[in-house]
Amino acid sequence: RQMCIRDRDMETQNRVYRSDNLALFEPTHPGEVLKEELEARSITQKKFAQMLDVHYTFLNNIVKGKRPVSTDMALMQESARGIEATFWINLQTCYNVQLARRDQRLAERLSEIRKICASIL
Repeated sequence: RQMCIRDRDMETQNRVYRSDNLALFEPTHPGEVLKEELEARSITQKKFAQMLDVHYTFLNNIVKGKRPVSTDMALMQESARGIEATFWINLQTCYNVQLARRDQRLAERLSEIRKICASIL
């Protein structure tokens, strides 16, 4: 079964994209969003780490996408900048799901689970 996505371009012409024609994109790690947010506010990572009372390397690893945004870190960011913790947790969850969908072994396992469940349910 193929899924289609409709889109309107600037000239209001309809285009139809089949799911097998869509290009994969790199998932966005929450650290990238954090980095942009800090840059927009002219706050250095070092200063923000001091504000949160965390090590610079800890924060820098999040910004570089090497470490996930934990619930504690999301709550600290909420306290510091007023952006809800659930925003950061949802970004992290979406990132994790996007990465998992690219895992071929997991995809094969999920396919087997679907087959088994389809025959039972």
